[in-house]
Amino acid sequence: MRKTIVTKNAERQQRYRDVVAKSMLTLSMYLASISLWASDLPATALEKNGSCPSGYSTSGSYCKPSGNARFAIQKVGSCPSGYSSSGNYCLATSSSSKHAMPKIGSCPSGYSTSGAYCLSGK
Repeated sequence: MRKTIVTKNAERQQRYRDVVAKSMLTLSMYLASISLWASDLPATALEKNGSCPSGYSTSGSYCKPSGNARFAIQKVGSCPSGYSSSGNYCLATSSSSKHAMPKIGSCPSGYSTSGAYCLSGK
């Protein structure tokens, strides 16, 4: 009888450790995916304005991003913080660059001013 109780306790402890390990793995993968999602700005097609920025090619009246293209926006004066100039466009300098958009009036909640742009607070 005592041996049966000890065996059942050991089985319960092992199941508990398995559940905790699986939960930790799931949580780690979830956090990693959030981190990647939050840090990567997707490159999207842009209205063509002169030559396309680095990493983009002409497709009709647009600049189409290639597989390694960085997020880009139309250039209005100087590029915002975290961006570099590429012709008539501003390119994100890294995956940690904040989302930028041309400023029209006041920046929306969660954004701050950077020259003629609004930058996300992420």
